[in-house]
Amino acid sequence: MRVEVVYGDAGRQSLYRLDLPPGASVEQAIRCSGVLEDYPEIDLACNPVGVFSEIVALSRPLHDGERVEIYRPLQVDPKEARRRRAERRARR
Repeated sequence: MRVEVVYGDAGRQSLYRLDLPPGASVEQAIRCSGVLEDYPEIDLACNPVGVFSEIVALSRPLHDGERVEIYRPLQVDPKEARRRRAERRARR
């Protein structure tokens, strides 16, 4: 089965295409992709992962054509970011 693993940081995004045996897990796809070597800051104990924008467990079996996404922690709380934008607009 063919799957993709994607990850990006502020400077670059990477896509890894893999052929895995049927029933391979999200974690197996991540480890086989090489993304952990390219991005050593990824910690699977902390970084949430998903399939097509839905958070899933590392043990979840994959299906042909799925895309595994590794998410980064938020830099700023979304509510705080909106508050800052509103303050900047009010000063104009």
